Amino acid sequence: MKFFVFTLFPQVIQGYAQYGVIKQAIKKGSLELHVVNLREYAIKRKVDDEAYGGVPGMVIKPEPVFCAYRSITQNYGKPHTIIPQPWGKRLVQQDFERLSRKESIAIICGRYEGLDERTSVLADEELSLGDFVLSGGEIFALALLEGVARLLPGVLSQPESLLSDSFRRWMGYPVYTRPPEYEGMKVPDVLLSGNHKLIELWRLWHSIERTLKYRPDLIPDDLTPMEKDIVENIKKGTKFEDWVKGR
Repeated sequence: MKFFVFTLFPQVIQGYAQYGVIKQAIKKGSLELHVVNLREYAIKRKVDDEAYGGVPGMVIKPEPVFCAYRSITQNYGKPHTIIPQPWGKRLVQQDFERLSRKESIAIICGRYEGLDERTSVLADEELSLGDFVLSGGEIFALALLEGVARLLPGVLSQPESLLSDSFRRWMGYPVYTRPPEYEGMKVPDVLLSGNHKLIELWRLWHSIERTLKYRPDLIPDDLTPMEKDIVENIKKGTKFEDWVKGR
């Protein structure tokens, strides 16, 4: 995948890309990252100007955005283009999965009071991280970049871990590592039992329990008979150990 980020602060994107899953994706050849400095396409590197109508704050001019975008499309073809906006559709895991199947993606990052409205004609869609305001689109770009990169084929060393991602169906289950006891807090016995079938049931139970507690709005409509049984027992206050004994 080719991933283009149009920004006034290329170091922010380039620095983050030197670590973690993004670095791995680039190293393995699954991701090609192009960071486009809008200042290089501006006359005398002036990228912003005062807003018409007396609105306080500066607005990114249309010329550097259009010039940079045309340069990219001439060399690489048209990417699927996203502009982060507070009013955009809220980004969810399914968007990462959908966008990971694109051949190329471009994100145009606003700054200050935002982009000149005329740049919106370049966008295929507008997305948002949530109902809050940041100073620019770079954090959105990094979130999208990482969320998509980890889904690309061959990037994760253990791709089966994607199957248990939060938001794929349920929230994630609790995870533990060594030591088995720390300051009086013990790892649940079931995880040390070696009984893989029982462990899978424990994980499913606690994924559903966590979803019911924190995000009941995400409970799927198409529950399996086992999932429906677990939901009903959790709501009744049944403990996992008692539920397993009764099966």
